[in-house]
Amino acid sequence: MFSWMSKDDGKKKNTEVFENVVTGLRSIYKNKLLPLESAYHFHDFHSPALDDPDFDAKPMIMLVGQYSTGKTTFIRYLLERDFPGIRIGPEPTTDSFIAVMHGDKDGIIPGNALVVDPKKQFRPLSKFGNAFLNRFQCSMLDSQVLKGISIVDTPGILSGEKQRVDRGYDFTGVLEWFAERVDRIILLFDAHKLDISDEFKRSIEALKGHDDKIRIILNKADMVDHQQLMRVYGALMWSLGKVLQTPEVARVYIGSFWDQPLRYDSNRKLFEAEEQDLFHDLETLPRNAALRKLNDLIKRARLAKVHAYIISSLRKDMPSVFGKDSKKKELIKNLDQIYLQLQREHQISPGDFPDVKRMQTELANHDFSKFPALKPKLIETVDEMLANDIAKMMSQIPMEDAAKPQQNAVVRGGVFSGVQDTDTPFGFKQFEGVQAGRGEQEWIVAREKYKYDEIFERLVNNEGKVAGAAAKQEMVKSKLPNNVLAKVWKMADVDKDGMLDSEEFALAMHLINVKLDGHDLPDDLPSHLVPPSKRIMMIDD
Repeated sequence: MFSWMSKDDGKKKNTEVFENVVTGLRSIYKNKLLPLESAYHFHDFHSPALDDPDFDAKPMIMLVGQYSTGKTTFIRYLLERDFPGIRIGPEPTTDSFIAVMHGDKDGIIPGNALVVDPKKQFRPLSKFGNAFLNRFQCSMLDSQVLKGISIVDTPGILSGEKQRVDRGYDFTGVLEWFAERVDRIILLFDAHKLDISDEFKRSIEALKGHDDKIRIILNKADMVDHQQLMRVYGALMWSLGKVLQTPEVARVYIGSFWDQPLRYDSNRKLFEAEEQDLFHDLETLPRNAALRKLNDLIKRARLAKVHAYIISSLRKDMPSVFGKDSKKKELIKNLDQIYLQLQREHQISPGDFPDVKRMQTELANHDFSKFPALKPKLIETVDEMLANDIAKMMSQIPMEDAAKPQQNAVVRGGVFSGVQDTDTPFGFKQFEGVQAGRGEQEWIVAREKYKYDEIFERLVNNEGKVAGAAAKQEMVKSKLPNNVLAKVWKMADVDKDGMLDSEEFALAMHLINVKLDGHDLPDDLPSHLVPPSKRIMMIDD
């Protein structure tokens, strides 16, 4: 008799509209996912509950690497200035986790004060104790770069005898906590130091499950020549293959990320291209921040569901009175079999389950008889969230991106000003390829025209031009695809008469050579490449 009320309720739920994606994610997490996490002790096993700052925080980058691989120098290179507490040297100088964030005034906030600040997302780190908090700080500075992103510098990972000294806190645990919350994890390697120590290996293993966030940098690559660089790159890929254990080859950015002269500059163009790719990936983080948070919430929801099935299954198999300890040991020992059973029962992918060994370790400290039984209503709520609410958030992201001011969509300032530079000759690929000759009085094609004229004289017809068929026979010798040659023809045939005069033919050959040198061709002919005899015609048009 109250069916009409439930219909109205359902309509209200379906028409729920949020101010923005982040507000929506915060709401559906607290109302739909958090109850499931709390009921099945998810926070004791995996990750603390998310707070408001976790949703509101700027995109964050974490740097991980062995000591003296250039992590702190990389941050200085990004900011183009020092930050409070910076220490750079060949020895292990950075012995703390340093969150480099934006502030109106330069200063340092110590760890103990940082974890009680309700506006910062670091409150859950208090669980790692004073030994960690004494090695944690926030460096605040007024930098344009930090208005778009925050950066986390980590202690240099030790090797040899040094790694046997205990840090006094759960180092890999802290890395895992940050890995869940950052948008990019940058692993830095030194071209002279490719060995992966035991501690570094454990650190990389702690980042598993976040492969989509990892970017790898082979730093200080200017310190070796071209031949040595090839060998270093091959050795790095071999070492990473043993640790990452994935069939895909990880993308490695090669360069020298500091503001000093290159020792070997034979790979300068390679370094510039790699730097451009990396910084373009980093500068778009603010634009993709909402999508990353949405993706992380989906991963968290899937893990929370699986965790609920595991906990309730263990509770169901426990005896009511006698033999609890022996049964608990048996269940922990056979946890992998329980995983297989749950996969079959609930059609769950094996990749959604937590690591067996780690789960066995965590379970040893809990009383199974106090675990709750399965509550289908909580599972259904999360399923409904994944099916409906998440889909609604996904559709809202493009509209939100379109409404966002362009200056807020990318990181600006510091080294990123150079990435976006089109005003100076030192911008990426400025005055190269089709840009060559821009601003010069002489038509750049004229420099090589005498070579092209020799070919033109062999192909010229009675009208003093090269017909399309004859031009095709010559142009296909470049072995470029037909679609590229068609683009060359459209740009070179300036007067659109279906034939090429001597200047147009020289222009076609110039464009072909530009493409063969590895540069992209534009859709329209740049004004500085228009043949001199056609420029009056172009102005009239």
